[in-house]
Amino acid sequence: MKFIRNYSVRLFLGDCFGGAIAALIALPYGLAMAQLMGLPPVLGVFTSILTAPITAILGRNPVLVGGTASATVPFIAAAVRHQGLGGAAKISLVAAAMMMAFGIMRLGRYIYRIPLAVVSGFSCGIGAMMFVSQLHVILGVVPSHGSLGDSTLALLLETLSQIAHLHADSFVLGLVVVLGAAAAAWRSHKLPAPLIGVLAALLLARIFGMHEHEVGALPAAFPPFVGFAWAPGDVFTVLPQALGLAIVSSVNLLITSRVVEHFRLCRKHLKRTDADAELGAYGIANLCAGVFAAPLSVGIPARSIAIVRCGGTTRVSNLMHGLFLVAFLEFTAGFVSHIPVPALAGVTAYTGICLLEWSTWRRLHKMARADAAAFLITAVAVLMVNAIAAVAAGCAIYVVRSVYHHFVRPEGESAPPLPKLQSEFD
Repeated sequence: MKFIRNYSVRLFLGDCFGGAIAALIALPYGLAMAQLMGLPPVLGVFTSILTAPITAILGRNPVLVGGTASATVPFIAAAVRHQGLGGAAKISLVAAAMMMAFGIMRLGRYIYRIPLAVVSGFSCGIGAMMFVSQLHVILGVVPSHGSLGDSTLALLLETLSQIAHLHADSFVLGLVVVLGAAAAAWRSHKLPAPLIGVLAALLLARIFGMHEHEVGALPAAFPPFVGFAWAPGDVFTVLPQALGLAIVSSVNLLITSRVVEHFRLCRKHLKRTDADAELGAYGIANLCAGVFAAPLSVGIPARSIAIVRCGGTTRVSNLMHGLFLVAFLEFTAGFVSHIPVPALAGVTAYTGICLLEWSTWRRLHKMARADAAAFLITAVAVLMVNAIAAVAAGCAIYVVRSVYHHFVRPEGESAPPLPKLQSEFD
């Protein structure tokens, strides 16, 4: 009742704008991720639709938006190759049950203790990854198929090597979205900046007759339940893969939640115990999605930060994200299908730029050496290896520091305090 009394038209408009932009980002990304997994592309979108109501109600971070993530691609793709849609349903359901078990065993709070320097480095690395992943689309060049599966740095070098083949129309549309969104955000953080950028690009494309590759037709049929049978051999095939998928999804989810909380600039921070509840909420949501063989839902930085940048502040923004996805598929598929792909790439690139932790870079020389090293190593490792290895590398800095001060510390020198949840980054 208190929420209803305090809710206003201004808050609702912010949640609507944020939900709409998050849905626009989810459409091409979800379709592409599901296709990489070997699933029907629409399942990548239905992951968000099916899980949004549950995570909005049960989740602890009100603007954390879930969806299909690249980190889950290898696990589900392997299951699909071996057992088809039934394999995808099996591994998703078992991983979802394991996420719930992690929450019950209170493992989430330990992941939530990761130092904030590592979280900031993770945010920076993910932002750079998002920007680089869309750069070839904005430039209108086609990198080799092999480089798309390599590290982000390899993809960047491959893209830059083809910059001589830049496609002017594609570059202009992507640049208009980034500059338009940046101008709108500079004017007011309450404006739906990415949406303004997309509308500016659409208007420009119509005026000058730019014909770039578009999103295309979107299927609206609800996916059927997937039938499958358990076999004794699943103990040795499904269970190990599902455990890996559950661990990767849980770490990604909780780190993304920390990043989103950091960007919300809230005075009231989430508690460590909320991390356990977050795992349980996403576990329940993924059980519901898994019966359709839809990929696991984890926190998506691009959509969550877009909601924050557009003024979304409450759980309603998560619900609106799901409702707008349904509306796009059902009623506005014709309009959305004509949005140029470079314009949507510009939205993702702009969101990535927002994640680059500019304030942290400005304070880098003032930070403690361990914090600065953890930030830099985590950010670089995200680009060169993967997100999980990057977090481990960043945390290793603090382990090494603790070991050094415990065994090698000069006599009389006091050991530094362990990193706290709230630090100089807040």
